[in-house]
Amino acid sequence: MASATDLAKKANEQFVDDNFEYAVELYTQAIVIDPIKADLFADRAQANIKLGNFTEAVADANKAIELDSKMAKAYFRKGIACIKLEEYQTAKASLQLGASLAPGDARFAKLIKQCDTSLAEELGTLNVTSDDLQSSMPLPPSSNVSIQSAKNVESINEVPAQIIPVAKPKYRHDHYNSGTTVVLTIFAKNISPSNVVVDFGEQILSITIDVPGEEEYHFQPRLFGKIIPEKCTYQVLSTKIEIRLAKPDTTTWTSLEFNKESTLSVRNVNVPSAPSSQRPSYPSSKSNVDWDKLEAQVKKEEKEEKLDGDAALNKMFRDIYKDADEDTRRAMSKSFLESNGTVLSTNWSDVGKKKVDGSPPDGMELKKWEY
Repeated sequence: MASATDLAKKANEQFVDDNFEYAVELYTQAIVIDPIKADLFADRAQANIKLGNFTEAVADANKAIELDSKMAKAYFRKGIACIKLEEYQTAKASLQLGASLAPGDARFAKLIKQCDTSLAEELGTLNVTSDDLQSSMPLPPSSNVSIQSAKNVESINEVPAQIIPVAKPKYRHDHYNSGTTVVLTIFAKNISPSNVVVDFGEQILSITIDVPGEEEYHFQPRLFGKIIPEKCTYQVLSTKIEIRLAKPDTTTWTSLEFNKESTLSVRNVNVPSAPSSQRPSYPSSKSNVDWDKLEAQVKKEEKEEKLDGDAALNKMFRDIYKDADEDTRRAMSKSFLESNGTVLSTNWSDVGKKKVDGSPPDGMELKKWEY
């Protein structure tokens, strides 16, 4: 079996011969053998850049930086990929850090100047305020990638113009607008929360589902508009993963992913929030989708889902509590809390008159913790 070093050497040879796809494959094989070698990720990032796989290149560069925070070339390649993604704030921050590690490399200064020029053009085009100028200052490097609009980056020799088509995702997804929130649903059943990683950037979303024994699922869309990362949340449910993207305004997204023409047409249009009685709109590339039927189907699947063990028991208790009257709910809450989770009663006439003592299972002892 070839070593990671041998595979990396072969990958470098393929890269020199412009066989970038095969180089990526060889780097990947080497990473499987030696997953903590930063150079492998940095070199695969460069090959991904050549292929036009810019979000993958950013992810590889971030991993290289995580493994070796003083690797200048990792910051450089992250900067190039972010420029091609039209993310000048993140690109500039990465390039400045790289320049501090390689002060004699003039390439960093050239690209930093290009970021400044493009940021100035963008700010001038949007007629922003001084507050917006403050927000355009470089941000520290992060595993989250954010994106803004930009121009005049075709002159960078390291990056080709071609874009590789994105493979069809493993899981179906859809989204809808609701006020200042976009709700994205990934229809993936029986996924453990520990197998899901979601990162929020300024205008990019990164979702990874890594189920043991299955091929890893990656979804990294460049979003239609900017979001507020710190206000975004996600929840892993039994039949889906629900992701809530916080928008900075009420502009309606006509699609989930960035589209230059449609984004420009609604850039400064604020759409008032819909009344609570009005159902949210569900934009989609398929105009004949019956969203009411789809929602009903998902709810039916959740209701009919068969669970085992503690999950089934917890679901039963939740269903009882949800459909119970106020006295029953009070009885359940009081008995559960006072007994330290060992008694669950629905009889308020009995529970309401006294303190409920703990009743541990046979063979176990109830221990009171002292703080």
